[in-house]
Amino acid sequence: MTSAASAPRRIDRGRSGYKTVERKGFDAVLAAVTAAVTAGVVGTLIVWKLDRLSRKGIGQAGKVLDDIEKAGGHLVSVVDGLDTSNDSARMVVAMLAELARSESMNARTPPAADDIRAWCQACGVEGQTDDLIASLRTVEDMWIGWRRMERAGLKQAQEARLPLFERTRRFRSYSSWFVPGLIQTHGYTEAVLRAVQRRRVEVDDVADAVAVRMERQRVLYEGDRRFAFLVEESVLRNGLGGTDVQEEQLSHLLTVGSLPSVSLGVVPTRTHRSRMPVEGFWIFDTEQVNVELVSGYLTLTQPSEVAAYADTFTELADMAVYGVKARALITSAIQSLR
Repeated sequence: MTSAASAPRRIDRGRSGYKTVERKGFDAVLAAVTAAVTAGVVGTLIVWKLDRLSRKGIGQAGKVLDDIEKAGGHLVSVVDGLDTSNDSARMVVAMLAELARSESMNARTPPAADDIRAWCQACGVEGQTDDLIASLRTVEDMWIGWRRMERAGLKQAQEARLPLFERTRRFRSYSSWFVPGLIQTHGYTEAVLRAVQRRRVEVDDVADAVAVRMERQRVLYEGDRRFAFLVEESVLRNGLGGTDVQEEQLSHLLTVGSLPSVSLGVVPTRTHRSRMPVEGFWIFDTEQVNVELVSGYLTLTQPSEVAAYADTFTELADMAVYGVKARALITSAIQSLR
């Protein structure tokens, strides 16, 4: 209950928010709230997700919220996108608190989409319906570590993504690390996947995985699909695979960038950027975002989260160069290899 710069952090790692167990982090938060009420201090309680605060329903969550508001403060839930300084947020907090309790009571069986719609209608927050229905996805569905995803080998992981690519009509891809898979050459893909296999995968099926990724590239030439690729200029000079592989890949970018269905932008390296590089991500139509992080693969379907990545893509796209200017940067990178 203080400024963001000096706010204390409380963690109850591995402690249930539903069972009757000792939660030192939660108890410390309650003590801080009580002290804030007594002192009349205005502040903010920030939680990662509302069900991390409590799974005992509105009784417990509501008391915390009441005490915070008595101190003139408010509650912020990062993942849920809630800030109780907004009038409608308290209704949503009540609903999410009860849903978390119900989920725990019923062996973690999530509510149905119709239940969410009914709650939203009853609480007068129909505008939250789509986001909350998307939140029905469990954490396990949203996040998967690379070792789990690739434990049977890289080929299976590559095959698992094919249906998504086949049903998508509009692709947006941003990369600050390497050339996106759909526009990689065979040699470049082999270098990327070989590095992955050596680092974290026991099964060596790199050749098969490369073949699957190459076959997936057929979506570039089928149907009425549209593709927008953005890469940081540093991607053109990352050295993956050595000189010959790099030159072949960069030359391929010049070719694929001329396809009528493809937009290829390069974000130049320069000072005074209005937006810094971010993690690599794909946006599939307007339904789903996939984010590749160092430790795993994140799938986002909440409309607000998809929209946030779409906005980020637009900002980065506005900073990029295209056509002749993009080709000049790629050609310069090729010449630097010789």
